[in-house]
Amino acid sequence: MNITKSFTQLENFGHSHSAPAYFIKVNIPEEIAEVFAHAQKTGLKITARGAGRSYNDAALSGGGIVLDMRGMNAITRWDKSTGLITAQPGVTLEQVWQKVEPDGWWPPVVSGTMRTTLGGCLSANIHGKNNFKMGTIGEHVVEFTATLPTGAEVTCSPKKNADLFYSLISGLGMLGIFTSVTLQMKRIHSGLVTVDAFPVHNLHEHISALLDGAPRNDYIVGWMDTLNGGKNLGRGQIHAARYLHEGEDPDPQKTMKLENQVLPPYIFGVFPKSILYMFMRPFANNLGWWGVNTAKYIASLRTHTFRQPHAAFHFLLDYVPNWELSYGRGGLIQYQSFIPKETAESAWSEMLKLSFKSRLPSYLGVTKRHRPDKFLLTHAVDGFSLAMDFKVTDRNRAGLSAMLQEFDKIVLQAGGRFYFAKNSETTADTTLAFYGKETVAKFMKLKKRCDPHGLLESDLSKRIFG
Repeated sequence: MNITKSFTQLENFGHSHSAPAYFIKVNIPEEIAEVFAHAQKTGLKITARGAGRSYNDAALSGGGIVLDMRGMNAITRWDKSTGLITAQPGVTLEQVWQKVEPDGWWPPVVSGTMRTTLGGCLSANIHGKNNFKMGTIGEHVVEFTATLPTGAEVTCSPKKNADLFYSLISGLGMLGIFTSVTLQMKRIHSGLVTVDAFPVHNLHEHISALLDGAPRNDYIVGWMDTLNGGKNLGRGQIHAARYLHEGEDPDPQKTMKLENQVLPPYIFGVFPKSILYMFMRPFANNLGWWGVNTAKYIASLRTHTFRQPHAAFHFLLDYVPNWELSYGRGGLIQYQSFIPKETAESAWSEMLKLSFKSRLPSYLGVTKRHRPDKFLLTHAVDGFSLAMDFKVTDRNRAGLSAMLQEFDKIVLQAGGRFYFAKNSETTADTTLAFYGKETVAKFMKLKKRCDPHGLLESDLSKRIFG
């Protein structure tokens, strides 16, 4: 491989963080090993980058090498009789579901956008709206291969190299780089899900609806109005969805056709969604989003049930292309906390009230129900998550950072955890506090074994591990 390094300014998904790096595209596993050897000679650090959809600095490495994994984007095997798919790490969830859905399968866990890559999904061990039932994506990995910084190629499964299996998945790309992933898909009998949409009037009702509704549904997610307080604190809307059983859909061959799943590029058939973010910009302020949230809540007061294509239900973040640009030059950051069910209501109440007091309200809140998992750097709890979007400006950046670190204290006190595809402000001390010394020591021992020269390093890993 003739290594050509293009020094490029890279950004996170929210356009709130950036860093210059040598951007190197790789197409085969052998090229990854060559870049590792090159980095060891030059003293440069490496991090892998897929679609760049992380809200924070997970795919940034200031002054180092960033591997562009998008060239490794082939689906190498699909067995529609068993639902097993094998793909390279640059394959996106969009490629996966479009391959398997017409044959009556669906990915068991997906993020809110279909643009994420499998390598990124495993590194963060993503969750979906069904985490309470299906767990994280890592729980559906049958086997993967990865290249370690030593140059070794390892194959891992829950029974083979299990310590590496449960640590590379969730390992934030710091132990090795995935080269192939085999996943088990979920059988479906329709291209549609049945969705119940209903309002919740305050935080207690919101959390209770998630807790009580999860066992009766395959998916459950809440939208929270994070700009109204008082008796309306935590109000919003719940969407609970169920798969259709065999025979419920009168024409499953039709509903599972791709043309019935793809998100339309136009509104009302004429207005291109690709420029819609420009019209959203005037509302990207406290007053504008208060109006949007209030109108959305009023519109959600009607309880109704409907059927919706899988893609339309899951991939809300893809409805409006480039929607993140509506936040303006400073971009946005997302803060996601995972808190046990016993303490979530009081912790979130305190966080929401602090955001009002600080005059730094979140413009969007999304809630989910969760369960624990066995992965080493897990973010999951038996409880709930709340993801909050904040607009970043030159004027509010310092105050926002200070407020989010206060959020961290509230979350720790509540026994909560954090998700490193999202949070941008969490410190090494906080990381040690919620992972615990034993977990961090185990991770560092594996790091020394897999990466003895410390070649894999991102801006995120420097921030959270010191």
